[in-house]
Amino acid sequence: TSAPLSYNATASLWGPYKDIWHKVGNALWRRQPEAVHLLDKILKKHKPDFISLFKNPPKNVQQHEKVQKASTEGVAIQGQQGTRLLPEQLIKEAFILSDLFDIGELAAVELLLAGEHQQPHFPGLTRGLVAVLLYWDGKRCIANSLKALIQSRRGKTWTLELSPELASMTTRFTDELMEQGLTYKVLTLVSQIDVNNEFEKLQRERGLGSEKHRKEVSDLIKECRQSLAESLFAWACQSPLGKEDTLLLIGHLERVTVEANGSLDAVNLALLMALLYCFDTSFIEQSTEERDDMIHQLPLLTEKQYIATIHSRLQDSQLWKLPGLQATVRLAWALALRGISQLPDVTALAEFTEADEAMAELAIADNVFLFLTESVVVSEYFYQEEFYIRRVHNLITDFLALMPMKVKQLRNRADEDARMTHMSMPISLRRDLEHLMLLIGELYKKNPFHLDLALEYWCATEPLQTPTIMGSYLGVAHQRPPQRQVVLSKFVRQMDDLLPQTIYVPYLKMLQGLANGPQCAHYCFSLLKVNGSSHVENIQGAGGSPVSWEHFFHSLMLYHEHLRKDLPSADSVQYRHLPSRGITQKEQDGLIAFLQLTSTIITWSENARLALCEHPQWTPVVVILGLLQCSIPPVLKAELLKTLAAFGKSPEIAASLWQSLEYTQILQTVRIPSQRQAIGIEVELNEIESRCEEYPLTRAFCQLISTLVESSFPSNLGAGLRPPGFDPYLQFLRDSVFLRFRTRAYRRAAEKWEVAEVVLEVFYKLLRDYEPQLEDFVDQFVELQGEEIIAYKPPGFSLMYHLLNESPMLELALSLLEEGVKQLDTYAPFPGKKHLEKAVQHCLALLNLTLQKENLFMDLLRESQLALIVSPLEQLLQGINPRTKKADNVVNIARYLYHGNTNPELAFESAKILCCISCNSNIQIKLVGDFTHDQSISQKLMAGFVECLDCEDAEEFVRLEEGSELEKKLVAIRYETRIHILNLLITSLECNPPNLALYLLGFELKKPVSTTNLQDPGVLGCPRTCLHAILNILEKGTEGRTGPVAVRESPQLAELCYQVIHQLCACSDTSGPTMRYLRTSQDFLFSQLQYLPFSKKEYEISMLNQMSWLMKTASIELRVTSLNRQRSHTQRLLHLLLDDMPVKPYSDGEGGMEDENRSVSGFLYFDTATKVRRKILNILDSIDFSQEIPEPLQLDFFDRTQIEQVIANCEHKNLRGQTVCNVKLLHRVLVAEVNALQGMAAIGQRPLLMEEISTVLQYVVGRNKLLQCLHAKRHALESWRQLVEIILTACPQDLIQAEDRQLIIRDILQDVHDKILDDEAAQELMPVVAGAVFTLTAHLSQAVLTEQKQTSVLGPADTHYAFMLDSSFTSPPEENPLVGFASIGDSSLYIILKKLLDFILKTGGGFQRVRTHLYGSLLYYLQIAQRPDEPDTLEAAKKTMWERLTAPEDVFSKLQRENIAIIESYGAALMEVVCRDACDGHEIGRMLALALLDRIVSVDKQQQWLLYLSNSGYLKVLVDSLVEDDRTLQSLLSPQPPLLKALYTYESKMAFLTRVAKIQQGALELLRSGVIVRLAQCQVYDMRPETDPQSMFGMRDPPVFIPTPVDRYRQILLPALQLCQVILTSSMAQHLQAAGQVLQFLISHSDTIQAILRCQDVSAGSLQELALLTGIISKAALPGILSELDVDVNEGSLMELQGHIGRFQRQCLGLLSRFGGSDRLRQFKFQDDNVEGDKVSKKDEIELAMQQICANVMEYCQSLMLQSSPTFQHAVCLFTPSLSETVNRDGPRQDTQAPVVPYWRLPGLGIIVYLLKQSANDFFSYYDSHRQSVSKLQNVDQLPPDEIKELCQSVMAAGVDKISTAQKYVLARRRLVKVINNRAKLLCSFNLIIIETCLFILWRHLEYYLLHCMPMDSQDSLFASRTLFKSRRLQDSFASETNLDFRSGLAIVSQHDLDQLQADAINAFGESLQKKLLDIEGLYSKVRSRYSFIQALVRRIRGLLRISRN
Repeated sequence: TSAPLSYNATASLWGPYKDIWHKVGNALWRRQPEAVHLLDKILKKHKPDFISLFKNPPKNVQQHEKVQKASTEGVAIQGQQGTRLLPEQLIKEAFILSDLFDIGELAAVELLLAGEHQQPHFPGLTRGLVAVLLYWDGKRCIANSLKALIQSRRGKTWTLELSPELASMTTRFTDELMEQGLTYKVLTLVSQIDVNNEFEKLQRERGLGSEKHRKEVSDLIKECRQSLAESLFAWACQSPLGKEDTLLLIGHLERVTVEANGSLDAVNLALLMALLYCFDTSFIEQSTEERDDMIHQLPLLTEKQYIATIHSRLQDSQLWKLPGLQATVRLAWALALRGISQLPDVTALAEFTEADEAMAELAIADNVFLFLTESVVVSEYFYQEEFYIRRVHNLITDFLALMPMKVKQLRNRADEDARMTHMSMPISLRRDLEHLMLLIGELYKKNPFHLDLALEYWCATEPLQTPTIMGSYLGVAHQRPPQRQVVLSKFVRQMDDLLPQTIYVPYLKMLQGLANGPQCAHYCFSLLKVNGSSHVENIQGAGGSPVSWEHFFHSLMLYHEHLRKDLPSADSVQYRHLPSRGITQKEQDGLIAFLQLTSTIITWSENARLALCEHPQWTPVVVILGLLQCSIPPVLKAELLKTLAAFGKSPEIAASLWQSLEYTQILQTVRIPSQRQAIGIEVELNEIESRCEEYPLTRAFCQLISTLVESSFPSNLGAGLRPPGFDPYLQFLRDSVFLRFRTRAYRRAAEKWEVAEVVLEVFYKLLRDYEPQLEDFVDQFVELQGEEIIAYKPPGFSLMYHLLNESPMLELALSLLEEGVKQLDTYAPFPGKKHLEKAVQHCLALLNLTLQKENLFMDLLRESQLALIVSPLEQLLQGINPRTKKADNVVNIARYLYHGNTNPELAFESAKILCCISCNSNIQIKLVGDFTHDQSISQKLMAGFVECLDCEDAEEFVRLEEGSELEKKLVAIRYETRIHILNLLITSLECNPPNLALYLLGFELKKPVSTTNLQDPGVLGCPRTCLHAILNILEKGTEGRTGPVAVRESPQLAELCYQVIHQLCACSDTSGPTMRYLRTSQDFLFSQLQYLPFSKKEYEISMLNQMSWLMKTASIELRVTSLNRQRSHTQRLLHLLLDDMPVKPYSDGEGGMEDENRSVSGFLYFDTATKVRRKILNILDSIDFSQEIPEPLQLDFFDRTQIEQVIANCEHKNLRGQTVCNVKLLHRVLVAEVNALQGMAAIGQRPLLMEEISTVLQYVVGRNKLLQCLHAKRHALESWRQLVEIILTACPQDLIQAEDRQLIIRDILQDVHDKILDDEAAQELMPVVAGAVFTLTAHLSQAVLTEQKQTSVLGPADTHYAFMLDSSFTSPPEENPLVGFASIGDSSLYIILKKLLDFILKTGGGFQRVRTHLYGSLLYYLQIAQRPDEPDTLEAAKKTMWERLTAPEDVFSKLQRENIAIIESYGAALMEVVCRDACDGHEIGRMLALALLDRIVSVDKQQQWLLYLSNSGYLKVLVDSLVEDDRTLQSLLSPQPPLLKALYTYESKMAFLTRVAKIQQGALELLRSGVIVRLAQCQVYDMRPETDPQSMFGMRDPPVFIPTPVDRYRQILLPALQLCQVILTSSMAQHLQAAGQVLQFLISHSDTIQAILRCQDVSAGSLQELALLTGIISKAALPGILSELDVDVNEGSLMELQGHIGRFQRQCLGLLSRFGGSDRLRQFKFQDDNVEGDKVSKKDEIELAMQQICANVMEYCQSLMLQSSPTFQHAVCLFTPSLSETVNRDGPRQDTQAPVVPYWRLPGLGIIVYLLKQSANDFFSYYDSHRQSVSKLQNVDQLPPDEIKELCQSVMAAGVDKISTAQKYVLARRRLVKVINNRAKLLCSFNLIIIETCLFILWRHLEYYLLHCMPMDSQDSLFASRTLFKSRRLQDSFASETNLDFRSGLAIVSQHDLDQLQADAINAFGESLQKKLLDIEGLYSKVRSRYSFIQALVRRIRGLLRISRN
């Protein structure tokens, strides 16, 4: 009943007592320092309970009435507020309970309520039955506490090594109890409490439930009595009782009787021992100082009249109920008196001390030794207490040492009696000496505490040779052994002088007892050896002493000779036992005694074993085997076999023993044809033993085989006579012994189970040592008498085969398991129970071994040719049980868990089997059905699992350092059972539901798992499940300072518990219910995380894994609570993990002193004192990055490389998925290798080789540990990183203040860098750290930027920082020059940068993936110094140019400058690493390295990096790699592309080259490295896919992620065009060279270029292409460039080039008519828009692109005009003098698709005028929308939510609702800035350019047409116009031959046209247009400081139009 202490207030008869016991245990056994004070408090409080011991609160009339009315009025319960109404039923039960135990009514009610509360711990019991248990459990706790307190007293027998203050406290407290008459109370209670009476009372009131309940109640009552009795015993040991108390004790013992088996029960044994310790005077022989102290404390000597009173009481002739008990007490008293008489001043006591002999005589007369043997030593409780054994040992040795005359007297009497019997004179014999010898033999037969007390009887005659056998006083030759030892050894030696035959057997038995133990056996062996040697003068003839080896083996030989003659011939044997003349009963007893002595000696001493075996005369093995063939009784045969088994312990002997066994045919393995009848043990079993119904021989034979199988296993046993192998033996054991054991008759019921146990043990050993080998599955043929026969398979093979089929063997094993669990369920003792349990354990172990080996076995069988069929055992276990007709085998196995407390080994094996089976998910479903099919069994199984998990060994206060071996073993087994159950849960949870884990953890199986509602046990009838047990394990200790106990005391268990909980939280089905339950009912995570980090060096691996699972669970919790908006939960955990202030009431960061301290953690002393380290950092600290590596192997014999190879071959994945080496397998391989060596040399070196093997194994164990440790560290780091990432990304941003957020990230970053940059840090951890660094830097950058955005939006009033230089928003920067960058300050940022760079360099050449993360981090870091997008407000700057130049450096530039300085301080080393990564390696690594180079080059003012790139040739490498990219990119344009990696790396590369090209020097370098030439060579640009709008919609589901071929093509082409454009723009000096190269590029891809210029479909993409292309053409395809081309231009190619350029020019002009901005295009736009998802931004893009195209074409026109015509008279006219375009613009038009002007016709000036008007209108609409956006941005906080949402949606398409309001505002601002800048670009860059260029071209054309042009119909002759054209063509020849067909254009210019032109122009260029244009200029000049030409051009055009043409 290990119920938790949650209910302290309940049940005054149980709760407080449980608490006392708990506190006592904490202080005394668990040695908790803080527990001492608590113990003192509780003892003072409950002292009355100890004084009144077991007294119950009496019944009481008022209480009776109160309880009577409780159903209506309610009753006040102690420890609960208010009153409580009780149901009628409970009141009835309370009255019954009150009568039953005679307790107060309220106490009864409390007990029942406690019973109700504790009910979940006792499934299947009602509250009343639980109350009965609690009542007695309370009593037990008080009794145990009393016993423990008394044991901890200071005293003379033992010490618990407690602190002095604690020992004083308990001694004082118990002294006070003793003064209050403790002895009397204890003795009264022991007499009163009687299990049978209590049971009768309970039976009457139906107070007993199931068998288990009965057993628990009776155990509790027994434990109460026993603890009380042991309290007195402990007291007497430490400080003997006073006179009165001693008399009370004697009075009690007078009335004592024995049990049915003649022994004393535990209680009376304890009381007897208490009395014996009261008379203990052994201390008298100690040194004097201590002795005097003792004497002053001994009531025996200090109390007056003590001796007199006790003496007269014991002399009293009145008989006790047990005379033997009286005799024992008298003997003890006599020896006490004898002891006292040796003290110096005891003359006063002479009259008593003289009476010691008489008293001893009385004792001996009452057969004291017989009583001690039969009633004390034989008692099962005797060997459970070390001090009982010591006391009886002292009693006997005192008697032998202090009363030598008495001993002599006994010997004489024995001699006398022997003579009398010899003369057959009838007298009554006294057999005291016999009894004494038997007592000695019995006492030392067992040695559970390894006390080796028997050593006192041996005195080394010769010093021992072996240093290991140094005994208590042995080994040193010249040191005389103490007197007592001399006397005792003399007693042993002299007894065999002239030994009377009556004492022969007892003497041998005594020797057998005294030979128990390695040293004792050696002495005894020597004694028997010396006795036999002939130099001992003795009278008994040459045979030497009858007690000697010589005599014994001589006799055996004689018997053998004698009996062999007796053997009748085989033919005449009808039945075996002819009346043998052979051996009399006495002789048989003597032989058996000597055989047992021999077995004992050779079992303990290997030297004796070998010495006897190798003795040439004695040849024991041969003689024994000979005797076994003779006709002697089975009992004797059995002893002979047992002796052989003892010999067989040595492998050397075992090997020959096998051959001898086979030869003597003890078990007949060879049938001789002539022989009529079988011989050997089989016959004995079937004919003799079965008839006698006793089976000693069979059992002994199994024992022999069991020993031999373990020592040495013969492979070719019986070769030459039969098919070699072990099979005949196995067959006999299986078929004759095991399969028939149930059907045989047994005289002794227990023997049935003994037979089963011993035969199953052999099977277990055979299977355990069997490893399936390939050769087992091939028939091996051997030659036998000329024919080939098949050899037998190994026994393990045969067992596996039988267990993997529905064989009788498996059937019997399963039925045995069923019977076992039925028997255990009765909870009743029955004969052979121990043996049944052992047999069941072997059965379970066999199943376990089969499960472990079946996979390998079946694999090998499949590969082989053998015609055998086997089924997996897990399937066989699913079979139907023939007895119950149900498939309940697995259920039967699982039911053993229910007996985990009483039979831990069985529960352990059972759990192991279940764990093995559970891996298979099909079986899981079936198991769930079997487990839940029957309600009561299901309840029992659940209770069994829970009980095994609950079993708290610590609860029982096992003192591990003092506990016996067995206890330690059981603790380990219970622990392993719990581990297996948790592993079972873990593997089951991985299967699909329904699975076992869900059932065991209390989830729904019938409904969906996620609908489960987990409850505390008992709530809504919810049982206590494994989940509760697991939480309980982890909860223990969380209420104190130390944290969960399991983490330190059972680390592996705790680790698995955390893993199960993490699995439940991580699995989608179980996550909801589990996390709800943990959060609400348990507050689990908070209470566990408080105690992180766990650290205990020796359990480092487990601790790390525990923390990992816990952190992972915490991450899930933070994520889930954030998603569900459970802010308070999230916040609590965040504070716990992140706070750096000691826990105190948290203020919400509204300013205040405390907050100032938070950020400025510096100068004040009190502040630094209060800072604590953040928990998240503490956790990181606890992960040790350094790792000790095991020393490399130093080998002398094995070859190092081969060993490494073997180790690699032995590696496998363990449960956690780590690769480790299988040490057992490796050991087998190496040992086999050593065994295979031949030759003498090998044999000599074998020990050295074995030693080296152990070295290798130790190395491998170390290596495994290293791997596991690294795995654990990595796991912990991963989890830590996950937790940090979740805190930063998933938790609501506003829960951590921005400033704290930065500080936290800074601290974490610095710490994690410091750890990884340490020289010792393990490289394996780098990847995880790099990942964490990446996330942290990203968030740092985000946090800093957010902070700036916030400050920039707050407006001048409340901002401390001025980042934005835009005057409309923030105060000018000079106002506050002090503040650094971000709240963490610049220096922190620099430190972070340096550490990042150090980390990059630390990775060296390898670890490219790690660097990838670091490059990402570095990019994020450098982003901090980027000036954020500033809204271009288009207002004139308030400062002059000079002010701007002299303004102080702003924070961004400063940070940037410092960053670059730091980066450059790392010099070429860093450059080399980054450049190398950019050029080759992993794609993502290359991309990030290029991005980083891009970033650095863009801010590197000194251009160091650019220089390095070009000088070291990396730039050339990058450029040249474009040719390789060409091939891969071509493959990307197929409809189903391979991976898109190549595309992304290409884009990165081009982006970087474009960045380089933006720098003038860079552009030069690129031209030098021939980048454009390379682009011209690439063929991918020619592979433009045809666009087909229908095909997109034809696809069923357009791809989400992979762009269409057209888009992919654009992603390839656009970067190339951009690069060309940038190079054209930035190469000032070499402009012509650049333009020439670009022109070549255009021409080499001319088909593509022209297809683009045709612009079939209008979409955002195609417009972008056009915009870029027109930009390039406007700069490159100019007539002047041709002359600059460095190609060797001959006439033909020149013509071709001019043709290309002409075509480009025509197409460009054609574009103008399309994008002049007509309504048709508007329709285009919107029809296109409806397809796009993201309308708003697409619309912007399209507008922008169209404007850009127009601007570019206009610029081209301007360039053409300027280049071609040096004078006004000879202008190149690009447009016809017709404005009709503008006129009929508005009219309807049919040919919507056709371009306005065919290519071959020149467009009219009307287009220009229209474009001018259109642009003027656009300018105002753009300008207005820009102003609106600016004002919105300024008042973003006042915008309505709908508008904010709309703005956000244009940034992120989905999920707007999920983000916080603050984030929405950030997004809205971002969008507005983008819109503002977009508009500004439209206005300034394109609109104005278009307006200015249009005006210019209009002016030039009008000027030409109106002033210089000669119309065709004028009075000029034809000739004149001809010459004009000729001269024009001469001028034009350098511009273009075929440029534009001016003749066709101008030939038709007539005077009418020109007049019309003038008239139209006056109309078109009216007042309103002019006013608009001037307004535009007015607005524009405010913004820019440059002046535009609009005004001048308008004036000129106006002038032109005024001139009349005449």
